[in-house]
Amino acid sequence: MGITLHLLLHSDRDPIPDVPAVYFVMPTEENIDRMCQDLRNQLYESYYLNFISAISRSKLEDIANAALAASAVTQVAKVFDQYLNFITLEDDMFVLCNQNKELVSYRAINRPDITDTEMETVMDTIVDSLFCFFVTLGAVPIIRCSRGTAAEMVAVKLDKKLRENLRDARNSLFTGDTLGAGQFSFRRPLLVLVDRNIDLATPLHHTWTYQALVHDVLDFHLNRVNLEESSGVENSPAGARPKRKNKKSYDLTPVDKFWQKHKGSPFPEVAESVQQELESYRAQEDEVKRLKSIMGLEGEDEGAISMLSDNTAKLTSAVSSLPELLEKKRLIDLHTNVATAVLEHIKARKLDVYFEYEEKIMSKTTLDKSLLDIISDPDAGTPEDKMRLFLIYYISTQQAPSEADLEQYKKALTDAGCNLNPLQYIKQWKAFTKMASAPASYGSTTTKPMGLLSRVMNTGSQFVMEGVKNLVLKQQNLPVTRILDNLMEMKSNPETDDYRYFDPKMLRGNDSSVPRNKNPFQEAIVFVVGGGNYIEYQNLVDYIKGKQGKHILYGCSELFNATQFIKQLSQLGQK
Repeated sequence: MGITLHLLLHSDRDPIPDVPAVYFVMPTEENIDRMCQDLRNQLYESYYLNFISAISRSKLEDIANAALAASAVTQVAKVFDQYLNFITLEDDMFVLCNQNKELVSYRAINRPDITDTEMETVMDTIVDSLFCFFVTLGAVPIIRCSRGTAAEMVAVKLDKKLRENLRDARNSLFTGDTLGAGQFSFRRPLLVLVDRNIDLATPLHHTWTYQALVHDVLDFHLNRVNLEESSGVENSPAGARPKRKNKKSYDLTPVDKFWQKHKGSPFPEVAESVQQELESYRAQEDEVKRLKSIMGLEGEDEGAISMLSDNTAKLTSAVSSLPELLEKKRLIDLHTNVATAVLEHIKARKLDVYFEYEEKIMSKTTLDKSLLDIISDPDAGTPEDKMRLFLIYYISTQQAPSEADLEQYKKALTDAGCNLNPLQYIKQWKAFTKMASAPASYGSTTTKPMGLLSRVMNTGSQFVMEGVKNLVLKQQNLPVTRILDNLMEMKSNPETDDYRYFDPKMLRGNDSSVPRNKNPFQEAIVFVVGGGNYIEYQNLVDYIKGKQGKHILYGCSELFNATQFIKQLSQLGQK
């Protein structure tokens, strides 16, 4: 499009009367007012208005009236509803737009004092984004959801919205995919709507894969990680000052081959791979230096002349690969810095110990040490780490601890500096959902300690992994993945047998029954109402690797790490 200047809508902008302007905005009252003001002020030559989600007729009339009053009707060149009210973080992952993060958060949906009107607003916001997603995808899904949850409310509203759009043949957004065409197509995707409350342990879990760890322990938002790096001790007349922190940002994008290859790998593997990449880069760099020095030999030297013809081609090749080499160096530096920052957290907080212990709790494996010992250990983790561990234990255990035991745990947690509000909420939640009789199952044990990472501990390694266990992950399905597997493969399972079934293409509007011809789905979208995380995303990615020809997309109303989630639980516990 040749756009040369990007400006925020509400910034102070000077008139540029001979230039066309492209607007890309949400159709909010505030934004519409500002656009009308721009028309009145004759800021630009022509206006191309792109709305992220569909604009209402009344707001469109406001713009038309402003254009009429400003004699700028002919200058409004195009008006588009773009249906892009979601953010794609990966090729197979999306979240709702984050301006309304608070509105659609887990806390907002589960507030005990939420009114029906407020709940309707939350659900409408989620449905609007999901509708945009399916318009962009160009497909009408089959919808499945659990009963009696916020996910069911979303399913009912989304089914109604899709159905209404399909009925309006002239204005249907699903062109070529209308009510008659493709009604019996088996390539339609499955949309599985799950409620965050089916599994509260996973968002609190200490993880062991690279991307999920970066999100858990660092400042990682919209694929950008922000690090604080020390710039060394400053000398001054008053003596040495403490190190000054420099803030650095790195974008972890699809063009970053190392990130794409290793974001789902266990952390010790990542540390080892960074080291190998560094050694490979140094070898290539040394080869270029060696060739340069040979080329610089005296011309009379017979050895140099005979080597010249052999090495000219090599040097030409080496020089042409220089940009690639520099890019490789940039990525190595980036991941060395990011992985080092992650490793500092692992060592300081003993995150490997937490990860292994939580895996044992969630998979009902025999515990090798007492939970009380870890909570009471001043060197093991932050107060938040201890609270996360205890909440996972409390959620996952079949038999809730006795009042006496619970008091003992609460005292240990308080002594460790923990805020008990999240526990207060989880107690209420567990009682309400009767989870005590049927806690979420997390499959069998998933980790095997393999001793220390001997290869990473080579002399000269960037990563001293001493004291950190090399835990090897075995694939196991988390509750969300297990639900998807049941529904995608049309398996009969008590966990999902009563899930509701909606087909917006069917003429009958009521809850249609699951068709008898149980053909498995090839494409599926899992959407978590109440928030998701990279642990679940990675679990789904690993699951689908073994399913040839099948594709999964993971979406959530918000993407939070354990710190952000525990803060919401704490706010709910204060009520």
